[in-house]
Amino acid sequence: MLTIVVLDSVGAGELPDAASFGDTGAHTLNHTLQAAPVHLPNLAALGLAHVPTVHTDPATVPAAPAQGAFGRMREVSPGKDTSTGHWEFMGVQLEHAFQVFPDGFPPAVMDRFDAATGTGHLCNRPYSGTDVLLDFGEEHVRTGKPIVYTSADSVFQIAAHEDVVPLETLYAWCAAAREILQGEYAVARVIARPFRGELPFERVNEHRKDFSLVPPPTVLDALKDAGRAVVGIGKIPDIYAHRGFTEEIHTDDNADGIARTLERMRRAAAEGTSGLIFTNLVDFDSRFGHRRDPQGYSACLAQFDAALPDLIAAVPDGGALIVISDHGNDPTWKGSDHTREYGLLLAHAGGAAGVDLGERATFADVGATAADALGTDWSGPGESFWPLLSARNG
Repeated sequence: MLTIVVLDSVGAGELPDAASFGDTGAHTLNHTLQAAPVHLPNLAALGLAHVPTVHTDPATVPAAPAQGAFGRMREVSPGKDTSTGHWEFMGVQLEHAFQVFPDGFPPAVMDRFDAATGTGHLCNRPYSGTDVLLDFGEEHVRTGKPIVYTSADSVFQIAAHEDVVPLETLYAWCAAAREILQGEYAVARVIARPFRGELPFERVNEHRKDFSLVPPPTVLDALKDAGRAVVGIGKIPDIYAHRGFTEEIHTDDNADGIARTLERMRRAAAEGTSGLIFTNLVDFDSRFGHRRDPQGYSACLAQFDAALPDLIAAVPDGGALIVISDHGNDPTWKGSDHTREYGLLLAHAGGAAGVDLGERATFADVGATAADALGTDWSGPGESFWPLLSARNG
């Protein structure tokens, strides 16, 4: 069984083209740990201390012999968002970036959306997800009009108070928006953003739901078609429009995502299941990166570090744990958007200690490796690094 865990937004330093995205000098890992030091001995020992440009320090990432495999990955697709990164992981390299709407969505979109909801709308421009509640939350509670906003990513986000708009209604509005936002107005994701309480309000992350564009065929489809189990945990199934999965497991937060991943790994080992467990831990990004909160981000890293020994212990003979990231979101950076950075790459696979996986040319190497490890044909982008792991695996 192969397990892939995405540390959402835990970038490993600026990509060579970072200047084109305004991100020269960004480094999520280094800057977070400099601003809010926490001890990450298990990640360091797995191989983090050997990833190029990651600073070692006895108080944070102590220098240590690598007990696993390590490297970093270039993203070739033009973007720095969830969909771009995750689609490339599984073999879809975008030629053109997903469309963004820096001036808000045009009347051709919003008139149809208002007709679908029957309520009108508020905002309709780029906004921080927390600031938009401060500025429009009370008006929404008075009027019932959904708060529509976007960001530097290709997203159409709809915020609504759970006491004003039932979740089922919010999800129906998102589904309607997903149908509208196709073709020339296509965005990567429509996102339900429920919130609760009184000003300044609280986002209800466990009830967030993403409505994605349908991707082209991916490694996930190939695995499922080959009869392998494909288990999506957290927001992973949403990102791929629920295609290519044999099982989907909802999570409330990172702690729940780690717990569900461990449960599924142990069950797979007990049953002798062959397949992929694919988890996204979103709190790094949604709760701390976008909010520019290095203390919270560091605490999140420490939480995962503490869980890492249990995850490694749950890897069966012949299996592997691969830890990756999809972009950066440097919590010390200007603004509130993602940062264009290398993807992190760490792996545990049996006796594969001290293995340098190098600088991978594309995120798609992850999917190619999953297909190779699970004996499934894949002729799309990516080069497997499974031979580097399996040569000393058991």
